[in-house]
Amino acid sequence: MTLAQLNAEYGIAGKVEFIEGGGGLTMIRVSTPKAGALISTHAGQVLSYQPAGEEDILFLSSKAYYQDGKAIKGGAPICWPWFGPDPEGKGRPGHGFVRNRPWNVTGTEALSNGDIRVTLGLTDTTETRAIWPQAFNLTQEIVIGDSLNLALITRNTGAETFGITQGFHTYFKVGDISQTRVLGLQDCSYIDKTDNSAEKKQTGEVAIAAEVDRIYRNVGNTLIIDDKALDRCIQILSQGNKTAVVWNPWEKIAREMADLEDADYQRFICVETTNAADDVIGVAPGREFRLVADYRVMK
Repeated sequence: MTLAQLNAEYGIAGKVEFIEGGGGLTMIRVSTPKAGALISTHAGQVLSYQPAGEEDILFLSSKAYYQDGKAIKGGAPICWPWFGPDPEGKGRPGHGFVRNRPWNVTGTEALSNGDIRVTLGLTDTTETRAIWPQAFNLTQEIVIGDSLNLALITRNTGAETFGITQGFHTYFKVGDISQTRVLGLQDCSYIDKTDNSAEKKQTGEVAIAAEVDRIYRNVGNTLIIDDKALDRCIQILSQGNKTAVVWNPWEKIAREMADLEDADYQRFICVETTNAADDVIGVAPGREFRLVADYRVMK
């Protein structure tokens, strides 16, 4: 659909507008008294969420790619139907195939409380079945208000149960990574991907002083990013997950990534709501599974 067609069918005057973004990609600009947001229909990805009177809570690289077949570095990328490397070792892309292809707009709505809901979706095609031979309907419901609420809903439209891992690979903007802590993971065991997947246990708050790539197990449903430099906390509430990932590439890997500035590792932390590692979700024919993450700024 063209921008004019999208605005005619799904635009909401003064609140939801379809615009041309980087690389000519279609973007959805949401404006409410509570917050503003920017969503890319490519990758079905929220790129910006800025509560009224606050800085953006999401980090977006100034060197991000905006083109078909490429993932956008920043915001809240969707990893699905697998999280991490190809689980079958077939050379398929890491983190699945939905974060680098266009999604369909299936609905927009102004809710009675002033929030805006945007609904995006994907269904299986000949192309996706060649990558992953399953019949599915994938929906993302994005609600912009006092918080940013993301719900990823997987429906099995086929005849056999399938298994998925998945996640919101969200990049949170911080003022200074050295003054940032993640709360809520104390005493959780984790897989340390920087140390040959060694099993370890978290003691105290999570601080970042080197490359960090950890899958935490049996996590609670509330995590906090304590950002002293920006004098704020970001609360992460989740549903449907037993794991969470904390990632920061640190200096060497950041320099090697063409879509990051060399110093960007100091300006973000990924705290990801996931079904990862052995947190595999089985979805039976005709059934659905919902993964939810809710982000809110707290002083």
